[in-house]
Amino acid sequence: MLILAAVVAIFVYGMIAAMLGTILPELSNRFQLTPRQNGTIALAQAIGLMLASLAGGPLLDDFGFKIGLIAGLALIFIALLALPRASGYSAIVFLLFLLGLGGGVLVTGANALASAGQAHAASVLNLVNLFFGLGGLATPFVSANLLRGNWVRLCYTIAGFTILTLGIQALTQMPPPVSGGGFSLAEAGPVLGRPLLLMLGFFLFLYVGCEVGVWNWLVRHLVAQGVPEGKALNILSLGFALGMLIGRVGVSRILIHVPAVDVTLGASIAMAVTTWLMLRVHRPGAAGVLVFLAGAAMAPVFPTTLGIVSGAFPTMRGTALGVAITFGWAGLAVSSRIIGSIAGGDPRRLRKALLVIPVSSLIMIGLNLAIMAAMR
Repeated sequence: MLILAAVVAIFVYGMIAAMLGTILPELSNRFQLTPRQNGTIALAQAIGLMLASLAGGPLLDDFGFKIGLIAGLALIFIALLALPRASGYSAIVFLLFLLGLGGGVLVTGANALASAGQAHAASVLNLVNLFFGLGGLATPFVSANLLRGNWVRLCYTIAGFTILTLGIQALTQMPPPVSGGGFSLAEAGPVLGRPLLLMLGFFLFLYVGCEVGVWNWLVRHLVAQGVPEGKALNILSLGFALGMLIGRVGVSRILIHVPAVDVTLGASIAMAVTTWLMLRVHRPGAAGVLVFLAGAAMAPVFPTTLGIVSGAFPTMRGTALGVAITFGWAGLAVSSRIIGSIAGGDPRRLRKALLVIPVSSLIMIGLNLAIMAAMR
């Protein structure tokens, strides 16, 4: 039941992670939004994710997994019900902020729950997080092929699954709080000040900026290159999301025998190559193949890094994971603003703006080498 609770929570987060990129073209048409405004919307979601992850770690350590997971799912449910009734740009910004708050608590809680007491945390987290890829695949696929691009029905569909997942969390018996009900900033100080945690956090800062850059901007980029919107959504789902799903299945066995930092180094190198090539093509077939390879390259990075954090900080796992994940959401905020600012008001400039992704991947390679040295 604990694994089921973690899996369905991660699946919900995968669905909402892919949601903004899926509905952004329709929202932009309906409310006449520019790429710069799209970037602000993504920033609002990122701020919500950051605040929730930073506060969610101590919440989990102090009060336990169940309260955090239920609170996160409740916020997501409220945001999804309200989004179809949004009256304009300002309302969308607020509701994406609320969606980010729920998502931040949810992803921190689900990963902490899945890794608790696991001897091979990185391997387990990759298996659990393949359902993130499945959720990310489901959102654009269902939107394009079952709901005919109807974003309102998509919101209600995900809201329905969210409330079902909330019920599963409520019925699942979960471990007691790690800190025994007394979170202490003095105890957290040595954890927060360790250079290894800061390096791992910055590594996630770069990575999440890359991944969410694909989720939020790939469809708009492909449409600007002349790809029909339906095909672009399928490239996102059957390309990127499916690549992440398959990549996590494959790497979970590798991580039993290969050090986690070696896996993240190989993934960073593959990311730099595949994402650069991905932006050089505009034909749907070639784009689909390269987007799939980019998804497979990115697949192990987030859960494997969280596995490293979980193993290095077992006594304040929730707090350490919350800090690391907060760094990741900061990367989402920064990359989205940079991409939106470079593109300005012209979607055709997204091709140039998305070069942020392979450049960040190159920096990740150097940082990964520094992490390997620190761990030795």
